[in-house]
Amino acid sequence: MAKNLLNKYVWLVDTIYKAKRITYEEICQRWLDNDMSEGKPLPLRTFHKWRIAIEEMFGLIIENEQGGRYRYYIQNADELRSGSMRSWLFNTLTVSNLMMENVSIKDKVLFEEIPDGEQFLPTILEALKKNQVLGMTYQSYSRDEENTFEVEPLCLKAFKQRWYLVARSPYYDKIMIYALDRVHWLEEKDKSFKYPKDFIPEEFFEDCFGIISDQKVDVETIKIKVSAGQANYLRSLTLHQTQKEIERTDEYSIFTVRLRPTFDFRQEILSQGSDIEVLEPKWFRDEVAEISKHMWYKYKDDK
Repeated sequence: MAKNLLNKYVWLVDTIYKAKRITYEEICQRWLDNDMSEGKPLPLRTFHKWRIAIEEMFGLIIENEQGGRYRYYIQNADELRSGSMRSWLFNTLTVSNLMMENVSIKDKVLFEEIPDGEQFLPTILEALKKNQVLGMTYQSYSRDEENTFEVEPLCLKAFKQRWYLVARSPYYDKIMIYALDRVHWLEEKDKSFKYPKDFIPEEFFEDCFGIISDQKVDVETIKIKVSAGQANYLRSLTLHQTQKEIERTDEYSIFTVRLRPTFDFRQEILSQGSDIEVLEPKWFRDEVAEISKHMWYKYKDDK
């Protein structure tokens, strides 16, 4: 498919999504206002071709309300707000489209450096489709040597600019998580496996903050006290889908989240410095306090 045509699909979805409901005439006017149109109108037949292609490619259904002004809308617009693969894919394409339209100011737009590993995504996605075993050479962060073995891929997860493969290890007979930037070699093997019926990726990470899903850590309600300034940040970028604000004052707010307080969640709390204080449970408060104490000892003699 021509890249330019894909950009047009993204433009149409974005235009209808932002407008919520919009007539064909209004779409045509906005199309003429866009550089992609090159001053050429959008024929009704072409519009419907795009609409059908968008449903086939993204699963997004563009419907007409069939009454009054005959406005178009996205029937399943919630899909673009759900955090699903479809949402991620469309948002990525939208940003890419926007950047291509503003290439003249590329030096004024700065991006984060993303670790290696994305080159393995096509192979993993193909294996996920067919339930094929993967051969992999992997070196974990905690080991000096690399190992080559086979895994049964179950899902992919993105977290903090990194891709992770969740897979069952036949050797250990348990589910393991592998960072793709630590993979040195990967290929699809000529054998399949039976995907476990009781494994649901979303549920597997439901009680987690990030990538660690340690079933040995119980799910608990964590209560934190947050400075007023930092509270604004947490309101716009929540720690977890269970986050609730139960108290708010001019000086601080108190939030709760219900999850497994694993290593990555503890690291996130510590990264907020003195702006966050753990109130409950006591064992978690004590753990964070002990680490903070050790940090203080490292700097106490500085002048």
